[in-house]
Amino acid sequence: SLSSRATIMTLRRSCVIAATAVAVASLGETSAFSLAPSMPAAKLSLGNGRATAGRISPLRMALSTGEARTAQSKDLMKYSDSVYTTQRRKTRTVQCGDVPIGSEHPIALQTMTTAMTTDVQGSIDQVMRCADAGAQLVRLTVQGQREADAASRIKEGLLKKGYTTPLVADIHFAPKIAMQVAEAFDKIRINPGNFADGRKSFKEISYDEPGAYQAELDYIEETFTPLVLKCKELGRAMRIGTNHGSLSARTLSYYGDTPAGMVESAFEFARICQKHDYHNFLFSMKASNPKVMVAAYRLLAAEMYDLGWDYPLHLGVTEAGEGEDGRMKSAIGIGSLLQDGLGDTIRVSLTEDPWLELDPSKKLKAIADAQRDTIWTPTPTWREESRDFKTFTQRIGQLPVQKEADPVDVRNVLHRDGSVISAVTLAQLGNPDKLYYDLGCKTAVGMPFKDLATSDSIFLRTVPAASAAKERLALKRLQEVGVGVLAPAAELVANPIANAIAVFSLEHVAKKETTMPEGALRMAITVRGDESDEQLAALKGSDAVMLFIETPKGLSRIHSTRRVMNYLKMNDIDTPVIHHIAFADESKDELVLTTGSQVGCSLVDGNGDGVMVESSSITDLEFLRLTSFGLLQGSRMRNIKTEYVSCPSCGRTLFDLQLVTAEISEATGHLPGVTVAIMGCIVNGPGEMADADFGYVGGAPGKIDLYVGKEVVRKAIPSARACDELIELIKEYDRWVEKPEEAVVPV
Repeated sequence: SLSSRATIMTLRRSCVIAATAVAVASLGETSAFSLAPSMPAAKLSLGNGRATAGRISPLRMALSTGEARTAQSKDLMKYSDSVYTTQRRKTRTVQCGDVPIGSEHPIALQTMTTAMTTDVQGSIDQVMRCADAGAQLVRLTVQGQREADAASRIKEGLLKKGYTTPLVADIHFAPKIAMQVAEAFDKIRINPGNFADGRKSFKEISYDEPGAYQAELDYIEETFTPLVLKCKELGRAMRIGTNHGSLSARTLSYYGDTPAGMVESAFEFARICQKHDYHNFLFSMKASNPKVMVAAYRLLAAEMYDLGWDYPLHLGVTEAGEGEDGRMKSAIGIGSLLQDGLGDTIRVSLTEDPWLELDPSKKLKAIADAQRDTIWTPTPTWREESRDFKTFTQRIGQLPVQKEADPVDVRNVLHRDGSVISAVTLAQLGNPDKLYYDLGCKTAVGMPFKDLATSDSIFLRTVPAASAAKERLALKRLQEVGVGVLAPAAELVANPIANAIAVFSLEHVAKKETTMPEGALRMAITVRGDESDEQLAALKGSDAVMLFIETPKGLSRIHSTRRVMNYLKMNDIDTPVIHHIAFADESKDELVLTTGSQVGCSLVDGNGDGVMVESSSITDLEFLRLTSFGLLQGSRMRNIKTEYVSCPSCGRTLFDLQLVTAEISEATGHLPGVTVAIMGCIVNGPGEMADADFGYVGGAPGKIDLYVGKEVVRKAIPSARACDELIELIKEYDRWVEKPEEAVVPV
């Protein structure tokens, strides 16, 4: 029945993306989500199963079956020019003021002001500061008539000061306002989820007749066409920017909160542009969940390859948050796509001052440029057969199995949801109390105990001598509480450690040069990625508890890693894989962004069971451990703290986002498994909060609305007591635990 299918759609929307991509992945269980729509209440197809260009009328949708589009989606062959090398996807050039955007030009950097747009001088000052920091485009929110009236004065004021930086109008709900601001600004960003459909709704709609669905599309065309013609006449650019959190009720009813729905939402508007021979536009597919964001952009690119479209891409992870967490999420999402040659302009959305977004943007661009421009050492020829970008499936490595003769429990050296291995030096071993703290252990009378965010194992490049009593006692105490100790086999031969894990290179394993050192309990294997297939064959039946992928200098990490993962999958080798990434003199920011880009690109494909981040210049072991956990949490694998979906602020924001985010983080940051959304206004709030357990949203000046999931439960709370009420709400739903006492940092 239609009602039963509608129920299926509801479950699909709320469970597949929210539960599968977030909760299941964070629990470390096998998960899979499809980019195609589920069984809809109304069975509609998009011509040949997808957005069409010339195959049928671009605006007419015929009554058919939902399965047709799913089948067609399976036929999409590629989302990038190559999965073996980084090649920029070829696009047309979109001209935005004096800034060209497209594959023939450098990746353009942009940000968004936080000043009220009605504050003309404040907006001018922020645009100038952002431009001086490196922004090539600056976006301002234009939500009403007063803001639209201010737009021309802002543009004039900037030109008088010699700033020609293109200005982008951020439009939600206001087609008439878009028409006016197009007279002044260089580019219009429209949100297809609310440009003509109004505010966010989770209402289920059943289209019994195709005419009802078509009537809505006709209304969109009627509403949107004047802006298209205006932009064409004036030479303005446009971004058709889908947000995962603000899909229309119509789109949700057919697709659910899926990447397919995000793509089709944008294509509805793109077809109207094409009908009027307007092509000066680009796309974006933003989500607060990096996995969903990457999946949506890949599907968008694949659809465009299939259709012969060449529109540029604007990349961004929306509501990424602040600090290291915001940078890590952005690197996982933006960086992963740049590794595959996707993306022509980027914005790193942080809950910080807008000019501070430019430094991580520059660094991500530099990482992408180096990846693309470097002449990498080739790997042996291989064919990718095991990775399907249209679905997500987490590869699950077989955790260590306890043997009857084992003198200690080896099952805790890895974690089912994703493991963190910390590289430890002799100097760090020499200060046990500080070491325990940096590894995330709790301590009692000097004895360490594993906690939620304790490193699962440690790796020693150099083993302490037998006479180093203090260092060896520290190792023994860590082993006693389940922390694994790994070291190169040669080091353990010289200085044996009881119950250690000996690390061999694949080269030695292939030559059968793997005599276990005295006292060693298990073995691990390092893999470079450029070994021959004959050498890789030695991995099968090796009895290793884990594999380290250690990419040597001169080899492309993402592509050599894909080769190894493909070989493991095709040969049914289920040994856990740890991504080992080592740094020399990079800064902390560079380390975070590079790790997110180059390792996150594998984790968003479900390829990897953990990470070891090592640096010869950064000796802050706690920072390296927390960065590793941040990578796993940002990749939706393992939660060790509260997850925040925090918008970056703009002229719509109804409270001081930076101060409020800091206050809420301080009060609630100790709740792993809980996701809190902090939204400055209602534009994306309810939708992005589909991934959140609780939401804190600006409802009016000085007033806050609190949400549970996507339902508002308390309205118009005075800002002064809203944080306390949020805590009470978390307690009411039995998600609260008391904050533990903070450990004293040892000297």
